[in-house]
Parts: sequence; C-alpha cells; structure tokens
Amino acid sequence: MRREHYLPPFRHIIEEEEIAEVVDTLKSDWVTTGPKTKDFEERFKKYLGCRHAVAVNSCTAALHLSLAACGISHKDEVITSPFTFAATAEVIIHRGATPKFADIERETFNIDPVQIVEKISERTRAIIPVHYAGHPCEMDEIKEIAEDHDLVVIEDAAHALGASYKKKKIGTIGDSTCFSFYATKNITTGEGGMLATDKDEIAEKASILSLHGISKDAWKRYSSEGAWAYEILFAGYKYNMSDMQAAIGIHQLRKIERMQNRRAEIARKYNKALADIPEIVTPTTKRHVVHAWHLYPILINPDLLTVDRNEFVERLRSENIGTSVHFKPLHLHPYYRTRYAFSGGEFPNSEEIFSREVSLPLYPRMTDQDVMDVVEAIERIADDCAA
Repeated sequence: MRREHYLPPFRHIIEEEEIAEVVDTLKSDWVTTGPKTKDFEERFKKYLGCRHAVAVNSCTAALHLSLAACGISHKDEVITSPFTFAATAEVIIHRGATPKFADIERETFNIDPVQIVEKISERTRAIIPVHYAGHPCEMDEIKEIAEDHDLVVIEDAAHALGASYKKKKIGTIGDSTCFSFYATKNITTGEGGMLATDKDEIAEKASILSLHGISKDAWKRYSSEGAWAYEILFAGYKYNMSDMQAAIGIHQLRKIERMQNRRAEIARKYNKALADIPEIVTPTTKRHVVHAWHLYPILINPDLLTVDRNEFVERLRSENIGTSVHFKPLHLHPYYRTRYAFSGGEFPNSEEIFSREVSLPLYPRMTDQDVMDVVEAIERIADDCAA
C-alpha cells in the first residue's frame, strides 16, 4: 500500500538542547567566532583523538584551507575521485591546480588505489580520497602510495564522521581530514565544517587563513584579555564558524553515538529486507571498516528490470518515497567537459555506477515502519517492472 505521507530523503534532528544553547548564545555578548566555537573544536578533537580541529563554515572551506596550508598551487596536480560532489574538485581549481581523476572500485564506489598510481605524474602533489557514503577508502594503500611519491593526503570525509578504518577513526589517518556539518550530514550545524589534523603547521596556517590571514581572531582582540593590534600574515579567506553554529554542534556531537547506532540499525534492516530482491544490489561493507552510513546507496539491476534508474526513482516518488542520486561523475558535467575535454567513457566504473545508483532514505528520525514502507515500495516496483 502506498504511503499516505511523503517520506523525504533526509530529516535533521535538532532538539531542545541545541535550541537552548543557540538562545543562550543570542543572549550572550558573543555570536560570531568565540568561546563556543573553541569549545566545539576542543570537544571534536577529543572525540576523534586528533591534535587539532579547526572549525570553519563548510567542508569546502576545510578542503580549500588544507590545500592552501600544504602549499598546493598553479603548477600542481591533485588526484581525486570523479564520483563525488562538486566541492572536492572545485577547491583544487580554486588553488590554481589541476584535478586528475582516478576511477573508483566497483565494490565500494571509493577511489581505486591502483588507478591512483596510474595518474601520478611529476606534477602530482596530493591525493584527496573521498569516503563515499561513509565507507572508508583503503587508507593503508593510499598512504603507502603517498609516502612512496612524497604526496600529501587530504581526506574528504564529508560523509564519514563516525567511520573507522582498521580501528582508526577517520580524522586521524591522513595529513588533513575534512568534515561536513551540512543539514543532511551525520551531525549538523546548519552549515559548517571541520579540519582535523595532527600536523601543527597545517593547523596553524589553516586557522590563520580561515579569517583573512590575520594574526589574531576577533575573540582574542575584542575580549577583556585582548588587544586591538593584529597583522595580516597571508591573503586569507572568510571561512570562520560562528558561535551560533557551534552551539548546535556541541550538542549534536554529544548525541553522535546514539545517532550513528540508529543509522547502522536502519542499514542492517535494509540489508536484511532487501537481500532477496535480485532486481537491486545492496551496499558492500568491508570487514575492516566501521561504516558511517551517511548514505544507503543501492544499485538497480538493469538486466532484470524494464525501467532505468531515473524511472525507478520516479516510481519510488509515486509511492511517496523520496530518494536522491549520488553522484553524477564530475567529468560528465559541462564545465569539466569543456575545460578538460572529457567526452565520457574515461572512467567506466564511475559512469556505470552512476547510471544505476539510488540513495534510499536513511536518517535517525526514520521509524521501523518508514524502513518497511521503503522496502515494500521497492518490492512492488520490482514485481511490476520485472524483465
């Protein structure tokens, strides 16, 4: 039976604790970057077990700052996945460098280390692995490649807060790791991000660059212990996080284990309920990782269905089930086709997965009945559209 009410692809959780903390911030003497942002950074690095956490206004900012702090510039190439959101490659271009794409593994949809090696040139300076859907990349292999070729590893962990690789939390492995707190992410500050690193020099430069390249942030200058004087050390950016955002993040971080457990529980329910539907393929999780389950990406089996992926999505919509698609490979977008002369066919795994992928609803506010509604809708579509 079709759902009576639409089930959206995602819903955030903002509870009374977050609301009260924001109100407290609004009633205080400080609403921009200040004590609550610093508190959030301290809590975040304690959660991860890393030396430094720099709170910023987006994961995009964290990626850009990481590249800048590592000195990536116009003469350099940076290897990343084409199967990702726009920001991953855009920040490379904004540094004047050239993005070089390496195709993905068919199993996890993560960047393939073998393909990385094939893309390395004399100009290569860094690798940006993307932990797709919250499943960690093969970081041991990627770090070994980086060490062999003297490359920096900057992890795009927009999907991967709460994930682990071989018992190491994502955020403690690469030279820098970048997290997103966008509304759809595993914790949210509305908009926001975090740069995590164990390297003092990256953290120091990123922190300065995040606020116009000046030597002291406003909190240090305008508080009772501060002084007005500052110096501009670099041509920086306006990437700082406000205390209003951090107020939300402080309480979101306190709830992360509960929310992650619910995500994992929903994923298990999907895995079990969808396992016997041959018309779709459920996600793979390697045994040596803890999956963050930001997304639950299924693949349709085109040989067993009379509809393609787009029609499958529309049929789910007609069942009042919202979905999304992650992602159209970057090299297929007009900008990259024009600037870098891509024509399609260069990254066959990315292109095939894109043609078959559907991201099902997965978020802690879903009920068990919501999950079963999704499963039953897929069963009906599979029955109606069997080849």
